[in-house]
Amino acid sequence: MKASEFKNMADKDLFEKINEEKAELAKMKFNHNVAGTENPMKLRHKRRDIARMKTIINERKNNG
Repeated sequence: MKASEFKNMADKDLFEKINEEKAELAKMKFNHNVAGTENPMKLRHKRRDIARMKTIINERKNNG
């Protein structure tokens, strides 16, 4: 997803989405270590999406 799509989400929804993405990332990492994945770039994209969401939450917190 793009940052603009995350900015339109409410804080509660962002926190829920972060938790879902973290759980999915953990599963993907485990599966990648066990059997390998077709596209390891998915791990990078997932990590970056989580970072984008956290950045938006911190920006909202700092701006009030």
